[in-house]
Amino acid sequence: MTLSPPKKIVFYLSLILAVLALVFKFVDAVPVLHANVFWLAMAGWAVLATGTAVKGV
Repeated sequence: MTLSPPKKIVFYLSLILAVLALVFKFVDAVPVLHANVFWLAMAGWAVLATGTAVKGV
């Protein structure tokens, strides 16, 4: 039993983190968008987690 996650999941996690980093840099100039970005990020993580659970990874 290996603890290392599949490369696909690592790729998606790093991709999401990179996108979020860029988004947050942009959003820093527009404080009003902070709440919306938070919910979008939560939705993204929920979709990723659901997809992972469905695949049985």
